[in-house]
Amino acid sequence: MSYFDLVLNKRFGIVLVTALAPSLWGTTYIVTTELLPPDRPLLAALLRALPAGLLLVALTRRLPRGDWWWRALVLGTLNIGAFLALLFVAAYRLPGGVAATVGAIQPLVAAGFAVALLGERLSLRTTLAGLAGVVGVSLLVLRADARLDGVGVAAAFGGAIVMAAGVVLAKRWRSPAPLLATTGWQLVAGGLVLLPVALIIEGPPPSTLTAANLAGYAYLGIIGAALAYALWFRGIAALSPTQVTFLGLLSPLVATTLGWLVLGQGLTVVQALGGLIVLGALVAAQVHQPRQRPPAPERPIVSAAPARTH
Repeated sequence: MSYFDLVLNKRFGIVLVTALAPSLWGTTYIVTTELLPPDRPLLAALLRALPAGLLLVALTRRLPRGDWWWRALVLGTLNIGAFLALLFVAAYRLPGGVAATVGAIQPLVAAGFAVALLGERLSLRTTLAGLAGVVGVSLLVLRADARLDGVGVAAAFGGAIVMAAGVVLAKRWRSPAPLLATTGWQLVAGGLVLLPVALIIEGPPPSTLTAANLAGYAYLGIIGAALAYALWFRGIAALSPTQVTFLGLLSPLVATTLGWLVLGQGLTVVQALGGLIVLGALVAAQVHQPRQRPPAPERPIVSAAPARTH
């Protein structure tokens, strides 16, 4: 086997492993509807992030150092706290199809951030694949009677923007700590951002939780957060941010497929066509990517005052 074949096989394996993260996130809908108490989405987001983050920090026994105190807060807010809060605002105010369709612009937004912050080149292939992804998701989940709400649309756009920014910054800021430790920091930071929002909007948790509720929260925390985010951040370290965010289109695809297979929801020819378009966009985004320049080095801030020797 040639060196090229080895590199290709390794990269293909990384793509597949990274794709597990949005695939697991695609199970959130069915877990939420079947196992969790109704009308508590922010509580679900909080219990998904904070306990998982505390568990990873306890297991790794590693705390941030230096700049990584504020960097972990920024990344956790963008990738988890702000993203999930905006996602649930959009979900409350918009039909799921509209929210998912607006969120499908995330790969194009990430490509723009990658050009500005990482020096990547935006290719025609990436642009066309991004547009095809939006079309495919809209065919997959959008309904003809979908209503629009200004606040909901703004929240969906905001969610796509903050997540894209978080992915690109996670690529730019290389953590010196192990993967699980960095993942734990971000989950804790995102959970702490969500904590006051959930308490103000939804109030304290229900006084009684069933075994099914606890099982659902455990699944979302251990599988949907600790495992999925670790795989996601590993993919960000190995692939370009644009390639990683395209894999996020798997989430509505998996959610629709599970609704059809498990919940007996209908699947039309148009939805099937949308799913094929999404898969085509994913494949197009992963192959023949333009050669990337290394991330631009961070420039130290130079003071105008003369340096003092000690």
